Amino acid sequence: MLKPTSTEKQTNDQVANKDGQTLTLIYQAIVADLFRNITVTWNKSPSNHFISINVENPINEKSHYTCKIDLKAWQLWCRKGLKNLEVDGRKLDVYWDFRQAKFSSSPAPDSDYYVAIVTKEEVVLLLGDLKQDAYKRTKRKPPLVEATLLCKQESVYGKDMFCTRSTLGEGEEEHEIIIENSLSGPGDPEMWIRINGVTAIHVMNLYWTFRGNEIVSTKNNTSIKVFWDVHDWLFSNSSSTYGLFMFNPSKEESASTDNLDGRNLDNGNHEDEDKYNSSEEIQSLSGYCHLLYAWKIK
Repeated sequence: MLKPTSTEKQTNDQVANKDGQTLTLIYQAIVADLFRNITVTWNKSPSNHFISINVENPINEKSHYTCKIDLKAWQLWCRKGLKNLEVDGRKLDVYWDFRQAKFSSSPAPDSDYYVAIVTKEEVVLLLGDLKQDAYKRTKRKPPLVEATLLCKQESVYGKDMFCTRSTLGEGEEEHEIIIENSLSGPGDPEMWIRINGVTAIHVMNLYWTFRGNEIVSTKNNTSIKVFWDVHDWLFSNSSSTYGLFMFNPSKEESASTDNLDGRNLDNGNHEDEDKYNSSEEIQSLSGYCHLLYAWKIK
C-alpha cells in the first residue's frame, strides 16, 4: 500500500514541472531483506532526459537511496552502464542498456532496452523488453518473489483528447485509455472515457458532475473504479489546467460485466466534495492504481 505523504509530495512535484513530461512507476520488491518501494521516474524536457531510481528507506523517509541515469542523445557513452548503491550496508547494482532504445511520445522507451536492479544473486527489478540480455550481462537469476507494480503516475497534454495505456492490474497486458471532452459549443459540456475503444463512462453536464466515480468492468470481468476531478478545466482561467483521473482495480462487482456497458453510477451527489477530492483517500487505496494528470492546453 502506498504512503500518502511521500507519494503525494512526489506527485505535486511532478505536476509543478509543466515544461516536461514525467512518468513515474512505483514498485514493491525485496531489497536487503525488506519489502521496499522502488520509484522509477522518467523525465523528459527540452534540456533534460533522464531516469531516476529511488529505493525506499523505511527508517528515514527523508533519506532514500537514489540513482540517476542521463539519457541525452548526445551522451552516447552513457547509453550503457553500471552504477552502484549501498542499501543498509548491502551492495545494489543498477545495469542499463539504451543503445538501441526506441522512443516515441513517452519519456520512457517503447522497446529495445533494459534496466536491471541487482542485489546478491537476484535481479530484484527488471524494466524493458531485453530481459535475456539483462540476465546474460548481470549473470543473475530472477527473484523468488517478483516485484509488484503498485502505481503508475503520469502527466499527458492535449486540448480535447488525452491518451494513455495501463495494465489495470491485470498482468503485463496494457489497455488503451482515451479521455475526450467537449467543453465549448451550444450544448452542455460532456466527457467520455473509453477503454480499448469501448465507451466506459459518458459524463453529461460536467458543470454538475465535474467530480465523481464509477465502477466499470473490462471484457475479462475485472472491475475498475474510476475517479475524476475536472473542476479546473471548467472554472480556472489559467492557460493550462489539469484534470485528475485515477483507475483502481476494485473488488466490488459492477452492475454488469457486459464489456463495460454495465456501470455502478455513484456521482449523483457532490455536496460532500471531500469524497472525491481527497488525494489521501485516493493514495490509500490498496492494489494497483493509475494516477493521470490530464493537462488541458487552452
